Amino acid sequence: MKINKIACICGSGLGSSFLVEMNVKDVLKDLDLTEIDVEHMDLGSAWPGVADLIVCGSDLEDNCKKFGETLSLNNIMDKEELRKKLEALLEDKGLVE
Repeated sequence: MKINKIACICGSGLGSSFLVEMNVKDVLKDLDLTEIDVEHMDLGSAWPGVADLIVCGSDLEDNCKKFGETLSLNNIMDKEELRKKLEALLEDKGLVE
């Protein structure tokens, strides 16, 4: 499955999701996957199919799963956790080697 869009979601859609969005963009840039659209939003603004992949904190994982495939982070400040999980997911989908 190709990933065209990633949504970073937090409770308020301001600081946390914006931070995760910037980190996701950095990881994608390092992987030369800059064609994937990344945005951030609050949980209340999401809907099923909002994106091909949702990235959120583990506290919101259960709520976000109803919107689509979800990658949850134990620590949203930990860029290395994001990098490892996102790279593994993208490898599973054949988007990176």
